[in-house]
Amino acid sequence: MDYINKLVRIEKKNKGVCLVTLNNPPLNLVTLPLRDEFNDALRKLDVDGTVRVVVLTGSGSRAFCVGSDVKEFPEVWDDVVGKKLQKENETFNAIEFLSRPVLCAMEGVVCGGGFEIAMACDMRILSERGKIAMPEINLGVFPGSGGLFRLPKLVGPSKAMEMMYLGEFVEAEECVRIGLVNRLAPEGKAVEKALEIAEEIAVKPFEAVKLIKRGVRDLGRKSTEESFIDNLRYSKEIFKTPDCAEGVDAFLHKRKPAFKQV
Repeated sequence: MDYINKLVRIEKKNKGVCLVTLNNPPLNLVTLPLRDEFNDALRKLDVDGTVRVVVLTGSGSRAFCVGSDVKEFPEVWDDVVGKKLQKENETFNAIEFLSRPVLCAMEGVVCGGGFEIAMACDMRILSERGKIAMPEINLGVFPGSGGLFRLPKLVGPSKAMEMMYLGEFVEAEECVRIGLVNRLAPEGKAVEKALEIAEEIAVKPFEAVKLIKRGVRDLGRKSTEESFIDNLRYSKEIFKTPDCAEGVDAFLHKRKPAFKQV
């Protein structure tokens, strides 16, 4: 187990899976020091050749993360964007732009900046007793670290505005139904479930997995004409990889493929 300072815990698991834990219980508030440690951890993970999939969680069972520590606001009040939101957005963006998949395992309460972190991940697994809200409206603000543009992509503009206008909690079953999360896990088992899925992904052809993430992220922002060109360019890359050759050969010879592992 390797610790980066004290607020973000890193643990290497099987098959190239890495567990990252926001370690600021009981609510795992995103303080300025935690933000900085988290950003540093993401930079290191992105260049670690032994890591294929990242699972992100929060310590304890009360909350995955409830967002910002409001007690810090007086400290940054003279320049909230410069002292807080700029770096916070950059850190959350680093999750989305990480070159390998990131799965989020959430227990308990998830709200505000906590769910903005989760939305930057590729998949979300929530405990059956978990619940999600975007309550920033009750502080007279809006989700300023990605929620304003990521939430509508998950649930559509109307539902996103409902959540942001009202700030109400959405229970676990409804979270799955409307697309806030991918899957539910029994209470206390969100990390276990996420690690299982991560291990399944980790043994898939790594270059293909990375290009899937890159393609979904990048091509969704482009026109059909632009996407057409890039899609062919990605295909040209992937058909040159050893894993592609192995997968095709295994299919033709009716055997199980032996993809390259960590």
